[in-house]
Amino acid sequence: MLKKTYTVTEAQKKLEHYCAYQERCHKEVRQKLKSMGMIPEAIDIIIVHLLKHNFLNEERFAKIFVSGKFRIKKWGRYRLRLELKKKDISTVNLKAALNEIPEYEYLEVFNALAEKKFESILETNKFKKKKKLVDYLLYRGWESYLVYDKANELIK
Repeated sequence: MLKKTYTVTEAQKKLEHYCAYQERCHKEVRQKLKSMGMIPEAIDIIIVHLLKHNFLNEERFAKIFVSGKFRIKKWGRYRLRLELKKKDISTVNLKAALNEIPEYEYLEVFNALAEKKFESILETNKFKKKKKLVDYLLYRGWESYLVYDKANELIK
């Protein structure tokens, strides 16, 4: 079976819908175009078009990504930074997105998450319980000083 080929105009329309449906980063768009079999020159033309018509905006993507993952998945700054770096987001946009989270809200979410997880761990051995809590919070990308302070506060 032959793979469908696209003209630049067809690919441009397809990518406009792809970007309008959900915020995308440059890396995702480039991968999508490669998977469509587009040549590098066409990829560059289409990306420039998407940028010019505001379908693609890395700063907007970073802010929405951080906001969503923080509020819904309760990720900490470390994990957010790591995931944005995987998507090749520039340091400037990365910092701008992370600065969107108010400090009081960040600590509020962290404390609520830590206390909820603490209550749900059924382990009776306090050292094992502390390890499970710490591992869970570190995996979610919360800073180690916050995690250890909270673990020590909850498990005496």
